[in-house]
Amino acid sequence: MIESYTRWIIRWKYLVVLATIAVVIATAYGGKFLGFSNDYRMFFGDSNPQLLAFEKMQKTFNKNDNILFVITPKSGKVFSRETLTAIKDITNEAWQIPFSTRVDSITNYQHTSAEEDDLIVDDLVVDPDALTDKDLLKIQSIAINEPMLVHRLVSLDSKYAGVNVTVQLPGKALDEVPDTVAFARELKQQMLEKYPDIEIRLVGMTVMNNAFPEASMDDVTKLYPLALGFIILTLLILLRGLSGTFATLIMIFFSILTAMGIAGWSGIMLSPPVMSAPIMILTMAIADAVHLLVSMRHEFAIGSNKYDAMTESMRINFRPIFVTSLTTVLGFLSLNFSDAPPFHDLGNIASVGVAAAFIYSITFLPAIISILPATGRREVAGKKMMSRFAEFVVARKKQLLIGNGLMTVALAAMVPLNELNDKFVEYFDQTIEFRRDSDYAAKNLTGVYYIDYALDAKESGGISDPAYLADVERFSQYLRTQPEVIHVQTITDTFKRLNRNMHGDDPAWKRLPEERNLAAQYLLLYEMSLPYGLDLNNQIDIDKSAIKITVTLKTLTSNEVIAFDDAAMQWLKQNTPSIKPYSSSPTLMFAHLGKRNINSMLTGTSIALVLISTVLIFFLGSLKYGIISLLPNLTPALTAFGIWGITVGQVGIGLSIVTGMTLGIIVDDTVHFLSKYLRARREKHLNAEDAVRYAFNNVGVAILVTSLVLIAGFMIMAQSHFYLNSSMGLLTSVVIFLALVIDLTLLPALLIQFSRNPSGTQSRGTQ
Repeated sequence: MIESYTRWIIRWKYLVVLATIAVVIATAYGGKFLGFSNDYRMFFGDSNPQLLAFEKMQKTFNKNDNILFVITPKSGKVFSRETLTAIKDITNEAWQIPFSTRVDSITNYQHTSAEEDDLIVDDLVVDPDALTDKDLLKIQSIAINEPMLVHRLVSLDSKYAGVNVTVQLPGKALDEVPDTVAFARELKQQMLEKYPDIEIRLVGMTVMNNAFPEASMDDVTKLYPLALGFIILTLLILLRGLSGTFATLIMIFFSILTAMGIAGWSGIMLSPPVMSAPIMILTMAIADAVHLLVSMRHEFAIGSNKYDAMTESMRINFRPIFVTSLTTVLGFLSLNFSDAPPFHDLGNIASVGVAAAFIYSITFLPAIISILPATGRREVAGKKMMSRFAEFVVARKKQLLIGNGLMTVALAAMVPLNELNDKFVEYFDQTIEFRRDSDYAAKNLTGVYYIDYALDAKESGGISDPAYLADVERFSQYLRTQPEVIHVQTITDTFKRLNRNMHGDDPAWKRLPEERNLAAQYLLLYEMSLPYGLDLNNQIDIDKSAIKITVTLKTLTSNEVIAFDDAAMQWLKQNTPSIKPYSSSPTLMFAHLGKRNINSMLTGTSIALVLISTVLIFFLGSLKYGIISLLPNLTPALTAFGIWGITVGQVGIGLSIVTGMTLGIIVDDTVHFLSKYLRARREKHLNAEDAVRYAFNNVGVAILVTSLVLIAGFMIMAQSHFYLNSSMGLLTSVVIFLALVIDLTLLPALLIQFSRNPSGTQSRGTQ
């Protein structure tokens, strides 16, 4: 049947090529609809509880996505006329940033003071040029002693300052984030030219959003050409000819165009994980072509003509290629169980690419090879080497069984050394400007990690209740005693300051009001004095029934963030039973994501394992060989995580998908080796040792080359500037390498061992 099908493809080769091109054009046209997602919320599913809490927080209080200008005067003095002039200028101009709703700095901080019975509310710095040295010292004293400012908008040593711009993006257009960040960068450049004695760095959630597509595009320009160059070199060395190399490259490009085009038609948005899909398809699509062309080259070398050689190659490889494509698709589809939607997209796009590669390899590839000239009758490179290696494996089968067993047990024992942990700001490496600037800000001014705590007073106007305010103040002081905390923004500081102001600025009255009506009047008087854009809606809800406390943290691991939040919520439960709290922030969302993803991927990987095992048993036609095949397919990931535990020890969201994804990939080598082994046993009636030799001679080189290409492809991905991709690429390379070693050493030894009958002799004939 396969022979007849192949002859039909060869007969209508020109029509098949034209039809393939038409299909590729139609599907690839969808690529015009692809666009970059530049919102960190893309990593969270609609039902993610941390995302739901975050959205609730943003609906209750103002949104707090931001751009923070970190200003470093070269003089080392923030409180100089020159530096304050620059800060005030940046503050004024920052209102022009698209979608900005609030700008905070030390210059426009609404300082309060008392003049007899009046409350005076004004900018802390009105006219920097008019300030005397005495004025500068006074302003400095106020700023570094004001809890609302120090460690947030000015450093305690007065060497660094910040201008924080709150932005509220409508989320209606893909260019909102890049346009906003581009405007901020242009403003930064203008200010650097105007004030050459300062340095400016940009951080904040909006800048992080923009860093995602920028990191992706950097990978595209640097990694894609590297991967393509390696593929071309490998094909030229292996196939020893231009025709096979050219045909394979065209097939690979068609597979990528089809997958990305269908992604566009499906409305999938590009993200850093998704941008690794083309490299994955590039490396995996080559496997089908290599197996077909290596077998064809062998038939061609022993005297068959081009058409008969391709027909025989299709007969030998059609079923194994179909099965390996199916198992790889199943492995990638398991990514749909991930808790992070970008990994759904990655899995679906890669699945489409693998399926397209299979279809094009059994249609377009035979057709184009039939058209292109075929020269030379040499075998593919490496045949003699593989024959010698086969003899080594047969001769050392017992040692290989024992050695692989000991290696697997030893490395499996190291798996518990891994900790489910990561740092989301370190998703970007040091080559990304956002990462460098974030590290700088965290070291010198303020942290980029924060958690918001909403404390519900359970009644309208309840935030003025002295008992409620006392609870809020005690919680604020608890937070300030924690070693992880850099800054705490709490409205109780404002109440204490107002109470002091209304008592003639007597320091003894810097405490919370003791009467509800008095607290409410203070708050009303203060709010009426605030200028537009600097209200208290970022700390108090509309009906004054809840307060938001924002805690800025040092750069912590996910486990440390979760532990901090759990401890804070436990403190609230034990010490303020009348308050109904909840917490949220991007920091908390990312901290929980890794663990949620591990749990969800355990389900996906288990289902993929069952389905792949069923496919293998059905394909091999033997329960015994199906069970034997499981061992070399399960041990690579287990041993790889053991190596990771020894060398790295932290498993984050990027690695949580590796087991499910690689399960479908590494099955390929097992399937091709077993298919050739069983063909030798069933068709040629060879004993186990000769069948192993036959498998090595016929498919060993192809297995070696396809594995090396996969390893190289994922190692190239490991050079990504985005840690989720780089860590995933590195560990996947390790898994595939171990799978190659196990398939070429343990699997043949197992096949020989389990082929023996009870008397110890090898059985012959069909199995």
